[in-house]
Amino acid sequence: MASIQFQADADLNQAIVTGVIRRQPDINFQTATEADLEGLKDLEVLALSAKQQRILVTHDRRTMPTEFAEFVVDNQSSGVLIVSRKTALEIVIEELILIWSVSTAEEWINRIAKLPL
Repeated sequence: MASIQFQADADLNQAIVTGVIRRQPDINFQTATEADLEGLKDLEVLALSAKQQRILVTHDRRTMPTEFAEFVVDNQSSGVLIVSRKTALEIVIEELILIWSVSTAEEWINRIAKLPL
């Protein structure tokens, strides 16, 4: 069973990544800058996240669900978590740490969910 790794989308509030890593340094949470995601289309971001076996964490609830549905027709996704911008950062950070600590990467394959859960 593989442990969960996260990939921040280019639109994700960087404070979420920083807060998760600060509270739980063992979590592998790659920033959009580290992955060079700026300017990529959703399908390219999904493909890169899948290739690296990372759950994509994004604020994009407008286009990502449709792109995700299209992607999983012919590909395997490591999963997508859509974070509401209205949710307090502390809650988002806690939920990501909880997901990391109580589930495995395999449980998120081809799954999309909204935070807060």
